[in-house]
Amino acid sequence: MNPLLDFSGLPRFAVIRPEHVTPAVDALLEQNRALIARLTAPDTPATWDSFVQPMEDAHERLNRAWGIVGHLHSVLDSPALREAYNTNQPKIVEYYTELGQNLALFEKYKALKASPEYERLDRAQRKIIDNEIRDFRLSGAELPEDKKKRFAEISARLAQLSTRFSENLLDATNAYALYIEDEAELVGIPADVLQAAREEAQKDGKPGWKFTLRAPSYIPVMQYADNRALREQLYRAYVTRASEFGKPELDNTPIIDEILKLRREAARLLGYDNHAEVSLVAKMAESPKQVLDFLNDLAAKALPFARRDWAELKQFAKDELGLEDLQAWDVAYASEKLRVRRYAFSEQEVKQYFPEHKVLEGLFRVVSTIYGLRIREAQAETWDPTVRFFRIEDGEGRHVGSFYLDLYARETKRGGAWMDDAITRRVVNGRVQVPVAYLVCNFSAPVGGKPALFTHDEVLTLFHEFGHGLHHLLTQVEHYGVSGIHGVEWDAVELPSQFMENFCWEWDVLRHMTEHCETGEPLPRALYDKMIAAKNFQAGMQMVRQLEFSLFDMHLHYDFDPEGSKTPLELLDEIRQRVAVLIPPPYTRFPQSFSHIFAGGYSAGYYSYKWAEVLSADAYSLFEENGVLDPATGAKFRQEILAVGGSRPALESFVAFRGREPRVDALLRHNGMVEAETV
Repeated sequence: MNPLLDFSGLPRFAVIRPEHVTPAVDALLEQNRALIARLTAPDTPATWDSFVQPMEDAHERLNRAWGIVGHLHSVLDSPALREAYNTNQPKIVEYYTELGQNLALFEKYKALKASPEYERLDRAQRKIIDNEIRDFRLSGAELPEDKKKRFAEISARLAQLSTRFSENLLDATNAYALYIEDEAELVGIPADVLQAAREEAQKDGKPGWKFTLRAPSYIPVMQYADNRALREQLYRAYVTRASEFGKPELDNTPIIDEILKLRREAARLLGYDNHAEVSLVAKMAESPKQVLDFLNDLAAKALPFARRDWAELKQFAKDELGLEDLQAWDVAYASEKLRVRRYAFSEQEVKQYFPEHKVLEGLFRVVSTIYGLRIREAQAETWDPTVRFFRIEDGEGRHVGSFYLDLYARETKRGGAWMDDAITRRVVNGRVQVPVAYLVCNFSAPVGGKPALFTHDEVLTLFHEFGHGLHHLLTQVEHYGVSGIHGVEWDAVELPSQFMENFCWEWDVLRHMTEHCETGEPLPRALYDKMIAAKNFQAGMQMVRQLEFSLFDMHLHYDFDPEGSKTPLELLDEIRQRVAVLIPPPYTRFPQSFSHIFAGGYSAGYYSYKWAEVLSADAYSLFEENGVLDPATGAKFRQEILAVGGSRPALESFVAFRGREPRVDALLRHNGMVEAETV
């Protein structure tokens, strides 16, 4: 049997091969098309059991199989798998496009909504039907035939371009390597980073040290290398990835131009002015103007703090480091030196207290304390020997969910960190299907026989992705379309993830998840106090940077003319002049690596991080009021936010938990910007 068609349990990673992809996709699409022909026949009643449930079943199977392929394409890329993925992706897109434009299906859903049965269905079922009707309209179901055809062509092309964007970025990142043989050029770089670089060079049969543009190699060089020329060299390589400065075949510039034109054309076919309006139909925010007002308001509050941060950094760099003209490649380096000077600790010092095993122990302890859950390691087939598998049980020992944990950076793995669903909770034949998640990061692997050590930023990332995982795994919804993260408004989906980050700053959490890699001592209280004092170090600069990205994304998809004379880079520069304090060199090509909006589903949606940060900070403030590890508050959060998935509007879930609508106060307080109102 083709392992991609085996839905009896966990994915069979040990035996899945690229050659399985095409037969599996073809078989599932054939089955689904035959099913749709039956469901749209006049004699098939428009009821949940006869019509919606078979659709849910069929799409769960297709999404599960294709989800495995997409996952492997992200974490274990190879020429054969890439070819299989790119060959089959157009078929998947074509299928979903024709599905979204199938008027007979659309009419069945509308008939069900208008029938007496609709009112007898539970809330999750009604939400699925409402979402389907909305999505049919957004897929062009009501378009005339000629426009349907063009909409389908655009959808197929956009999917291809998105994949190409991501692959170009991965290939351009992997194409760069810097070998250094003179140790004198590497002063300041931490010993564990140098050891990893030496091991990388040895793998290639070369002397000295190998540095790459992958995060575990690139970031420490920018942060610690005394050699300014080295920092500039790596910086230039990093910020020009996948642009006209490298291999022409990996240049994302023409891809960006085509994506923007096609997104606008698709929006206009649907009767909207721009892609931003389409994007917001299924989100909490009501209009692009509302989003821009929200972002500009935050920018006005953050800018005084950002300007103060920047002035302090420039003065320090000039007075203490002899850097008269602070440049972009100096910022991480000078910031770390200023942090050490001001707070008497470095990120490298803190990192020694966060070995992998202890961090996981601390993370699981939080989950156990506030949700009454137990997490233990279990056995499963994986795609890499370093990947681990865990099982979550409730207080009664019942299996709640499972997750794969893939923590380390690899050449075959795209950058960043993410959570994805492997199996979604739903009821099948009267039995609950236990959900399974993928949790993926790009941290440094263990070197020199020592455990992997994480920076505090990496600990935050792990907690963030675990928050997404819990959103998927702790759902109590029994219907596929709104179970876990399915059907949750995109600008609310970051609430559970950003919420989890707050625990990484709590003493009662940190003291149980730290252990010095050599002495075994927990994090000293004095060092923790310094970390807290430094928590909002450059918070203003960090916030305006995120606002810069969010404003760029929204304007790009709202009032930017992709056919006009202005380029995306020029738009970005205009936004920087308004809200940024750090203006990078003219050669930087940030859009060419902005995969969130060109390859990751966040187009006209990057603001979601800030939008959800308001929600998460406000939600966490109830824990602050009741005790940060309070099980009763945890139970309420689980019940009102995590358990309901996408079965009701996110705002309704937030109000059910918090007792009121969200306020921005907690976010400003968490970022040390409480004075912002009066600045």
